[in-house]
Amino acid sequence: MSEQVYKDMVAVMSGRGMAFGGMDIPEFYRVVEELFTPEEAEVNNAMPQGTFTASDLASQMGRDEAQMADMLKSMADKGLCISYVQDDTRVFKAAPFVPGIFEFVLYRGTTTERDKRLAKYIYEYKNAWEAKSPIVIPYPIQRVITVDRAVEGGNTIHTYDQVKTYIEKNETIAVGRCYCRHGALLRGEDTHGMPMDSCVFFGDIAQFGIDCLGARKVTREEAFKLLDEWEEAGLVHMTQNVTEDITYLCNCDRWHCYALKITLKQPNPSKTMNSGFEPRFDPDLCTACETCIDRCPLEALTMGDDDVPRVDLGRCVGCAVCASGCPDEAIKMVTKPGFEEPPKDEKALMEALFASFANQG
Repeated sequence: MSEQVYKDMVAVMSGRGMAFGGMDIPEFYRVVEELFTPEEAEVNNAMPQGTFTASDLASQMGRDEAQMADMLKSMADKGLCISYVQDDTRVFKAAPFVPGIFEFVLYRGTTTERDKRLAKYIYEYKNAWEAKSPIVIPYPIQRVITVDRAVEGGNTIHTYDQVKTYIEKNETIAVGRCYCRHGALLRGEDTHGMPMDSCVFFGDIAQFGIDCLGARKVTREEAFKLLDEWEEAGLVHMTQNVTEDITYLCNCDRWHCYALKITLKQPNPSKTMNSGFEPRFDPDLCTACETCIDRCPLEALTMGDDDVPRVDLGRCVGCAVCASGCPDEAIKMVTKPGFEEPPKDEKALMEALFASFANQG
């Protein structure tokens, strides 16, 4: 049974969509056998779409409800599914690999031998997966949120263009370990002194992070202070490409963030993930110190012949890391012409994504 249950996971994880679904290759089985016991794998494979209760799944699988509740909560504590309390009832939800299980299992920031194996196996699986099926992004599923204080006066800043919008509207905010940097640390790679705890959850997912994954609950004031620290360090604010009810905010670095790496592999990175803003340089203020060039995560800047930086708008994602670090305040962000407003919610995003696939076909 144990061998077959892992084989069944190939179709199950592919069916959950998003990046890095199931694939019948050795690296897949190595990672899922490390993540799931055969019993957990069987429960994972039986999870329905949407939220469900332990009673729902126990009835479906013909199991004891109390035992199922214990199994599901244990799996949630390991990051193998999502769980939170809704209307006084604990509910559960199946999770894809990315964004999902791969991040959740390293969210605590622990450094056990199992953590090191997981970091290694996940990294090997993602590389093997991409080698066989290079990721093509026909429509942006993630977006950058610019550093709004760097936006030049007179440019429209929508509420969804401001991280503070999502901090202010959420009662529950959780902060945990950045999966990308922590995975690099566990593999013995250089983390370049970047902040390690910079992965933010909002709302129900934040409750899940706090209850199950050891995340730190923060106040709005603490979140704003952390935001300043991440911007000073040169991290890129990145989230779902929707305007309402985002569930997470990643703060990404140039060396390890997979979203940025995949973006740079696309034919036109700026159309794959963008904030809707681009930098403008003031030649009278610029001292050609090249701080912006050094900070740019996408390597979109070069020094021009007139000692003023030039931007490759095909690579620039409008993160404002250049502007937030400029010692002379010579860079301001301005509205990107013709930028399409992000979809309203996850449903609208999926509709736009599927339409893009259809148009390509």
